[in-house]
Amino acid sequence: MTANDQWIRETVERFEKSLTTYAWRMLGDLESARDVVQETFMRLCGQRRAAVDGHAAQWLFTVCRSRALDVLRHRRIARERPVATHTPSRQPGPPGVCEARETAALVAAFVEQLPPSQREVVRLKFQHGMSYQQIADITGLSVGNVGFLMHHGIKSLRARLTEPVSHAASSEHHS
Repeated sequence: MTANDQWIRETVERFEKSLTTYAWRMLGDLESARDVVQETFMRLCGQRRAAVDGHAAQWLFTVCRSRALDVLRHRRIARERPVATHTPSRQPGPPGVCEARETAALVAAFVEQLPPSQREVVRLKFQHGMSYQQIADITGLSVGNVGFLMHHGIKSLRARLTEPVSHAASSEHHS
């Protein structure tokens, strides 16, 4: 095995899961996401290591995003993913754990309701740990535009999370 083969193998192991999640959220189905990620890694195999090394995350996410957008354009219909990605467990547990799960599910649902551009930058920042510069490189936006979208996305999420919530439905289950 050559050093380049080893580098590709390590890169695939490091990024496969996060790229698949990213593509799945863009495309709405796992099989298409896996295809896009496979194509992304095939393109990586055709690159010289020196051209990608040092900024592999940005390169991979940019290629993955571009390919996913191609798939969406080809479909001519951008399907929306189901709102809830995680259903809180009904199993009894420490109140803090249950509350954290409910909050995470609520935040995930609210992220899904953001406009697509805000949703994408929020996901790249908080689910994939990207910097504003990396997000700008991936999306083709300016760093300032990324900051603007992030600010408004977080502001919207904060407003939604602080809205009064009706607990009538949940209190029926505790009677």
